[in-house]
Amino acid sequence: MSFPSDLEIARSVTPRPIVDVAHDLGLRDDEIEQYGPRKAKVPLSAIERLESANPRGKYVVVTGITPTPLGEGKSTTTVGLAQGLNRIGRRAAVAIRQPSLGPVFGIKGGAAGGGYSQVIPMDDFNLHLTGDVHAIGAAHNLAAAFLDNSIYHHNKLGIDPLSITWPRVVDISDRALRRVVIGLGGRENGMPRESETMITVASEVMAILALASDLQDLRSRLGRVVVGFTIEGKPVTLEDLKVAGAMTVLLVDAIKPNLLQTLEGGPAFVHCGPFANIAHGNNSVLADRLALATNEIVCTEAGFGADMGAEKFFDIKCRASGLKPDAAVMVATIRALKMHGGVGRIVAGKPLDPALLAENVDAVRLGGQNLAKHIEIVRGYGVPVVVAINAFPTDTPAEVAAIQEVSLAAGARAAVVTTNFTDGGAGAEALAQAVWAAAQDGSPNFHFLYPDEASLRTKIETIATQIYGAAGVEYQPAAAKALKLYEELGYGSLPVCMAKTQYSLSHDANLRNRPTGFTLPIRDVRLSAGAGFITPLIGEMRTMPGLPSIPGGEKIDIDAEGNIIGLF
Repeated sequence: MSFPSDLEIARSVTPRPIVDVAHDLGLRDDEIEQYGPRKAKVPLSAIERLESANPRGKYVVVTGITPTPLGEGKSTTTVGLAQGLNRIGRRAAVAIRQPSLGPVFGIKGGAAGGGYSQVIPMDDFNLHLTGDVHAIGAAHNLAAAFLDNSIYHHNKLGIDPLSITWPRVVDISDRALRRVVIGLGGRENGMPRESETMITVASEVMAILALASDLQDLRSRLGRVVVGFTIEGKPVTLEDLKVAGAMTVLLVDAIKPNLLQTLEGGPAFVHCGPFANIAHGNNSVLADRLALATNEIVCTEAGFGADMGAEKFFDIKCRASGLKPDAAVMVATIRALKMHGGVGRIVAGKPLDPALLAENVDAVRLGGQNLAKHIEIVRGYGVPVVVAINAFPTDTPAEVAAIQEVSLAAGARAAVVTTNFTDGGAGAEALAQAVWAAAQDGSPNFHFLYPDEASLRTKIETIATQIYGAAGVEYQPAAAKALKLYEELGYGSLPVCMAKTQYSLSHDANLRNRPTGFTLPIRDVRLSAGAGFITPLIGEMRTMPGLPSIPGGEKIDIDAEGNIIGLF
């Protein structure tokens, strides 16, 4: 008998009424804005009330090793950990991102967890949910329309069309829109110019929404967004375009965190979804604050490996929120470490390479260098680490022992096998015990990687050498020019949000495990003044994905009863 699909498992459970989940958190009826019986939004006034009334819970970030095409189960582990914590008697919540429709219909599939550790309703979670991503796209594109309209109507701001950095966005992977020419067809259609389209989750508006502390902070951040420069080199902001207020109006509901539940009925906050390879890769500060004000412990997830989402969680999100993490969980699998150890090859549409299923302790130990590096990255911030070994049936005791030895030698507090994919919260109880113990000690020595006053080049080079393991950094002319300009304009104190491949600690996706001695190429640097960071573009990193040869959306459909099928 085959294991049921994620969608089948999700539909096998009768969800609790979302008002019951909300009441358990201490929310009043007037603080529950229902979107049907299974999901709700929570107004910001409730966060303020609950923060003043309750102690703050423990704050745990879930990260992982360098990902492989197999997927390491980080979201599944995050949900399972919260389920396990509830099972051992702790009031726990999960706080994660909503996925982009790009990966859902592309290659990655959904992001609600998997097996018996999911957030439900799984179909709503992976599709439109409460419409936040659409609101973000509308606000972003409204700004783009105002920008081109300002140029069309005599360009009173004196905008240099060649300096415009504000693209348009769409939440579908579409490589044909990466570089476009707009304004064709005569003067009535605007001024022709080259432009680009990004995926919505890479929008600065998404990053801003995830970092905003309240509605007024959102409004102020949107006003500070720089969309281009005048002929004289002065920054042009959304405040200059007089569109920031209207954008905020489009986001008044989107800023409210969404409340859902796990398969086992525990609270799950789903809010915002910036990518970690081209944005900061973390869910919203507001959702975390709400979760921390209503629970003893909160499990949040940072995108991709510790070099990506976790570094940005610490240096960008925690810097913006003022929150300090108490512990971190590092997710790893034996088969992924074998791949980092040089064993196995993944071919789309083909059966799993048998080499990944056969015992190979030496390959696990060799690939364990990647795990050790990621543990060192997190410990470098002063945060205790617990390793979660996401189990598969083909894992052997010797291979598990090898991971545990590598983990402890690298400084992890513990390395625990989890089976929550097949067993739900019961399969994460041991992990929950280890994480709860680590969180009690907290992170009294937590610190950022670099100070605000360091130069932008120093910040970039610190991340490159200390986080990635690079020997140095090479700035291409466009990048060097941009850094000089941003510091001259007063943006030198901003943190750095690196945009690079998630498939390697380096800029080259083909360099697996723990590469060293490479030079990190910075081809350009973009300014996100509203979000409050600069973004160096490393190597050939793109801000609009493309669909694979066989998109996942080919399997998604409606059956005769009107049920969604094919989500995974």
